[in-house]
Amino acid sequence: MNKRKILVTSALPYANGSIHLGHLVEYIQTDIWVRFQKMRGHEVHYVCADDTHGTPIMLRAEKEGITPEALIARVHDEHYNDFTGFHIHFDNYYSTHSDETQEYSETIYHRLNAAGLIRKQSIEQFYDPQKDMFLPDRFVKGECPKCEAQDQYGDSCEVCGAAYAPTDLKNPYSAVSGATPIKKSSEHYFFSLSDKRCVDFLRSWTRTGKHLQPEAANKMREWLGNDEENKLSDWDISRDAPYFGFEIPDAPGKYFYVWLDAPVGYMGSFKHLCVRDNLDFDAFWRKETDTELYHFIGKDILYFHALFWPAMLEYAGFRTPTQIFAHGFLTVNGEKMSKSRGTFITADSYLKQGLNPEWLRYYYAAKLNGTMEDIDLNLEDFVVRVNSDLIGKFVNIASRCAGFITKRFDGKLVDKPGYSAMQKLVDERFANWHPSSIENAFDARDFSLAVRQIMKFADEANEMIHEMAPWEIAKDTERNAELQRICSLGIQLFYLLAHYLKPILPETIRQVEKFLNCNTFTWPQLDENEPISQLLLPPGHTINTYQHLMTRIDSKQIDALVAANTQSFSMKQAETPKKITESNNQSPIAPIVETITIDDFSKIDLRVAKIINAEHVEGADKLLKLTLDIGNEQRAVFAGIKSAYNPKQLIGRLTVMVANLAPRKMKFGLSEGIVLAAGNGGQELFILAPDTGAMPGMRIK
Repeated sequence: MNKRKILVTSALPYANGSIHLGHLVEYIQTDIWVRFQKMRGHEVHYVCADDTHGTPIMLRAEKEGITPEALIARVHDEHYNDFTGFHIHFDNYYSTHSDETQEYSETIYHRLNAAGLIRKQSIEQFYDPQKDMFLPDRFVKGECPKCEAQDQYGDSCEVCGAAYAPTDLKNPYSAVSGATPIKKSSEHYFFSLSDKRCVDFLRSWTRTGKHLQPEAANKMREWLGNDEENKLSDWDISRDAPYFGFEIPDAPGKYFYVWLDAPVGYMGSFKHLCVRDNLDFDAFWRKETDTELYHFIGKDILYFHALFWPAMLEYAGFRTPTQIFAHGFLTVNGEKMSKSRGTFITADSYLKQGLNPEWLRYYYAAKLNGTMEDIDLNLEDFVVRVNSDLIGKFVNIASRCAGFITKRFDGKLVDKPGYSAMQKLVDERFANWHPSSIENAFDARDFSLAVRQIMKFADEANEMIHEMAPWEIAKDTERNAELQRICSLGIQLFYLLAHYLKPILPETIRQVEKFLNCNTFTWPQLDENEPISQLLLPPGHTINTYQHLMTRIDSKQIDALVAANTQSFSMKQAETPKKITESNNQSPIAPIVETITIDDFSKIDLRVAKIINAEHVEGADKLLKLTLDIGNEQRAVFAGIKSAYNPKQLIGRLTVMVANLAPRKMKFGLSEGIVLAAGNGGQELFILAPDTGAMPGMRIK
């Protein structure tokens, strides 16, 4: 087998949040593949880094009263501890805020500029006059221009799915300060992705069938268009100060957009590893090389990795990826991860609940098939599968046989001539078992197929041991030789299985190596026509006393995990400026008031109302004056919600009012109804809003 030189990366986690179980799909997938390739004897380097630049980092650090550098250093340690807890082993885990990443970002920029692929253009953006900063798309919120849903981000609507520019939003406001943004022009730098050179290169690169999965290549054809059209737009690669990132050379106050230097972080992390371990950086990044480069990513960032990144590398004089492997998203119990249901689970909370990280590694492996399909973490199935496969099948083989070997035979497996009889039995019983199918499945990242093959072998091994029933033979001391041979057979089959599970269960198999008194397992090398018995431990091999390898999952542990994450959500509400300012404390629930009849309730005329204006009331500490459209007329209502709402954030919203309440004369004017709100006052007030599609004037029944 030729020894390959392979560089592997995973997408860089952003340094503005915790690692959760959805993130871990990718890192576990990559780690399994890397461990498999290393077991085969290839030279493999697995690097990653925190993605550390951008406006969110700057604002979070400001909010915490620390420097961005202090924030990213703290998060780096948190991320690294989470990954280590799940046995994800990087050869280097670094940061994009590094001299190496800055060096290669500037090199790529200069080379693209020299190639005529950088241009300048003045663009108009939203600007926060209170914070004195331009607002990224996700920091502008307002009313969707398509469906009029409230509180939507500046790039797309989460209700109707429409995509748009931030300037298209109705009644926009800054998610940073709550202020109404103004439009302001600024000169930006663009990578000319629409240049014919880039378009022609990307069409060729994405169509070779070598670099992308079939479904990813199909997506590229959709984005690139046919040969007669050009769907690509130039890419804005600059941001204005204030911004946490690398300043663009010879452009004071202009910074590289985070998505330019984030993938360059792969190069920066590897360069740091090269200096540390005396590796040849150019051997992995020059254009003509026999080394291999693989990126594992989520399908949501395919656009950046399969279009921007290869074009940047190509015209900056570097090699392009050998392959890009995209995976799908994680659902939990068939739905998106949910904080309210307790299924938005962080890596840290999983570990703190005392759950074995290899349970999750195995379950993900059993689901991943090398495509972009989403996978589901069904918590009930998780318990059943782990207990059935790992405990009931794999560990069960060793626990059934090891005790007899250590107690009756001083830990010594069968020696000749019984060894030859055992070899013959293995070759006859498993003549149709082909380990190469497992190897091929691992190589293709079809871990679910590999797991099915491994567990099929485990089933057959357990069936054989069950048929031979060593626990019955042990009752007759005259059958000791037979007992030793049968139990040695079980240990030998367990030994084989452990090799194939090592990429998935590295810590458990480390314990197995110690138990079996073996050197570190490498990948079993077996020619197609060689019998499987060639892989067995030698005659008379001595094992150590068996120690319990893995416990079953108790469903109560999963219930506790969900409960812990549900509780953490209720106690850690996000504190971002928005029209409803949430309290950090849970309020006591008021008792139910005196019962009324349906006739009493029918006297109240509740109507959908649209807030067409909201303003402060001079001299009033608690009141806002709302002008409400209820279909056939407008009403003025004074509402005591000033402590919870910025007036500009209310304009355009739908709410609910009592329309048949007698007008009330107040010192500030006539109030012609009331709006409905929940909460106990102060910042804890939440006005009610009907679902999308309701119209002003509709009666609520």
